[in-house]
Amino acid sequence: MAHENTPDHHIFEMDLTLDEARRRAEFLAAMGPDWDPMVAFEEENAAYRMLYSGLDDRQQEIYDRLVAAGVLPPDLGGGRASD
Repeated sequence: MAHENTPDHHIFEMDLTLDEARRRAEFLAAMGPDWDPMVAFEEENAAYRMLYSGLDDRQQEIYDRLVAAGVLPPDLGGGRASD
């Protein structure tokens, strides 16, 4: 749909490239020099495995449905609670 600059409609454009570069630089500065993104990723995955472990039958059923629907990835754990 083409837009025209009319009295009722004004074309407004904004380039966020510089703002995004600044945001990323601030994020990396805030994380500090010792931040390792791969370690953070592995720790996040470990937390998800813990979250989705020890599920009772109903929770496991819901987890399986969410995996089948593509809402959750299949490798988050999903272990059943021990009896």
